[in-house]
Amino acid sequence: MRMSYDRSAARKATNLSVNSDLLRIARKLRLNLSRELEVRLEQIIAERRRAAWLEENREAIDAYNEHVERDGVFSDGRRTF
Repeated sequence: MRMSYDRSAARKATNLSVNSDLLRIARKLRLNLSRELEVRLEQIIAERRRAAWLEENREAIDAYNEHVERDGVFSDGRRTF
């Protein structure tokens, strides 16, 4: 699931504090820290948004699941598998 955001937005410099040993290893591995952070931030934001959506819609999801358990789905009599 790709998150929608403006990939062409201007980059903004920021200051971060990072464990010095992790930074040393990352530099040794020639990691692009900015890119790695953006990738991980995208993942974290997507996970948090998904969790928030599930929580906001929990009542409706539970109601639908109860309905399916009780009454089945519309295609139950039509499926051949």
